[in-house]
Amino acid sequence: MLWKHLQKRQLLGKKFRRQQSIGPFIVDFYCPECRVIVELDGGAHDDYWVGEYDSARAKTLNENGILEIRFENVAVFENLEAVLETLKVAVLSRNPTT
Repeated sequence: MLWKHLQKRQLLGKKFRRQQSIGPFIVDFYCPECRVIVELDGGAHDDYWVGEYDSARAKTLNENGILEIRFENVAVFENLEAVLETLKVAVLSRNPTT
């Protein structure tokens, strides 16, 4: 559902890639121009070990200048407009000339 709004440069004219490899990680969506990752989390991410992995991964990506934004799957289904608005703010903060 979110991909329909990110593909074909629909969000502020920025290109997003789906299931992109970045180093040893595969991320849900990635905008290379703005260095923004979008991750969607389901119930599995409530598990302690998964949460530890997610935290370590976010730290590594952040140290490499990549902003990671996480949303619960339910947020996309129940409040897509708010998710898209959050993404617009993040993209603009990383690339204010847009």
